[in-house]
Amino acid sequence: MNSMNRRSLLFTGLGAAGAGALAACSSGSGSSTALVNPSGSAVAASEKKRTSTGRQQKLTLTAAPAVIDLGGGVMPKTWAFDGRTPGKEVRLSVGDTLVAELSNQLPDKTTTSIHWHGLSLRNDMDGVPPATQTAVRAGSTFSYRFIADAPGTYFFHPHVGVQLDRGLYAPLIVEDPKEPLTYDDEWVIVLDDWVDGVTGTPDEVFAEVRQGMGGMDMGSSSGSGSSDGHDMGDMDGMDMGDSASPSVSASASSDGMSMKFMLMGAESDLLGGDAGDVKYPYHLINGRVPADPDVYTGKPREKVRLRIVNAGSDTAYRVALGDHKLTITHTDGFPVRHQEVDALLVGMGERYDVLVTLGDGVFPLVALAEGKDTNGLALVRTGSGSTPSASVRPKELDGMIMTASQLRAADDVRLKSARTDVTHQIKLTGGMHGYNWAINGKPFDMSDPEANPILLEEGQRARLDFVNDTDMWHPMHLHGHTYQLGGSGPRKDTAIVLPKKKLSVFFDADNPGQWMLHCHNAYHGEAGMMANVAYQA
Repeated sequence: MNSMNRRSLLFTGLGAAGAGALAACSSGSGSSTALVNPSGSAVAASEKKRTSTGRQQKLTLTAAPAVIDLGGGVMPKTWAFDGRTPGKEVRLSVGDTLVAELSNQLPDKTTTSIHWHGLSLRNDMDGVPPATQTAVRAGSTFSYRFIADAPGTYFFHPHVGVQLDRGLYAPLIVEDPKEPLTYDDEWVIVLDDWVDGVTGTPDEVFAEVRQGMGGMDMGSSSGSGSSDGHDMGDMDGMDMGDSASPSVSASASSDGMSMKFMLMGAESDLLGGDAGDVKYPYHLINGRVPADPDVYTGKPREKVRLRIVNAGSDTAYRVALGDHKLTITHTDGFPVRHQEVDALLVGMGERYDVLVTLGDGVFPLVALAEGKDTNGLALVRTGSGSTPSASVRPKELDGMIMTASQLRAADDVRLKSARTDVTHQIKLTGGMHGYNWAINGKPFDMSDPEANPILLEEGQRARLDFVNDTDMWHPMHLHGHTYQLGGSGPRKDTAIVLPKKKLSVFFDADNPGQWMLHCHNAYHGEAGMMANVAYQA
């Protein structure tokens, strides 16, 4: 079977989780409903249920301007934690308490925070101003303290404006003292798309993209154009199809700083159309440009666990290691039935753990920027061999490619069968024409986070039906919880919803508070594709 046919077979079912009738439709009843206070008694009671080792890990994270070395002579001015990007890895064990003091040394009047992406933690430590905390002012500090009670691969970043698209991020690994996997070593791989200090700042990019396409009609899809599909019962699969339209990107002009729009034709069959909004000058792996890559040194026949984090803001990456097969073991921190693949697709905010048995030589680890015809690069060196070119394209990139929809949750983490108590339709609306991204047609207003909440009650089995009414894909991230894709899909906190398609996910409302649900494209989320999933008091 040729690679294109194999790929077609693998992607046939993407999005089948989406085709069922609503179990109990709800749309939120506005701010008149009393909501759980992020610092209230319900949150404190929930925290007491978490199993603690009694151990504490204390650290200080200083957010400040920095000139960082991306390799190859690229040394942009940015903001970073403790002068490096990615920030220093944080590693602790299940049940340990993390005590992290954020020191904001950013320029005057610049507020910030830290969101602990993927962790099910107490609500008042989630790092989302003003919903769960007051933003940390320049020159001030804030101490985060919470129990990390689920093993996995996570990361942390600000949740203020488009600060994610600067250098303020770092991996967070929660180790399992009863780790069932056997391997010789680990390599944490952080992917990122980089613009800050090269062709402008993220705030300048956001100002440009908010202008949309001006008078050009790019087919903004704020109407109702999605298909609900067929009734597949209460816990169904995932739905996928193709939708192609041109993409717009911010690109550097001759002076190296100003931005302009250009039609890029950045389309991806894996993403069903437009790959993204922004054309980035660099794509990084572990903070290095392809011309001067990060190098992992190992030995032939060693089994290595790769922990892959997409910390990018507008780019999905197709990841492959030349001349190697990858065995997927986890996604978003939760185990799946092991699946051997040639490559995998990682959306913004997603994480994958894979095992690989190393060959003898020098091999390229390539993160192809999906639909953007450029890549990040790192190297694996276990013996002699020539260094691959910065633009190398291993054949595995066109082999068996896996996304979350084809994976199945490991038996011990699959949700128990239960009646769905509440179902919310989460319609993703907007488009490039006016850059009016929203949920259910209402852009989120951070100045009034309790307006138009998506309501839950503690103890409910909840269903979210993501209905993508736009011409672009969206990686939808839910704070404080993991959901399951369909009846047996993987447990995740971030999942790709394809254009004009529907994705149904399920979770147990077991972590009271107010939790953001948003597109993890930093620019879509900031434009308004965000909502408050709030527990009723």
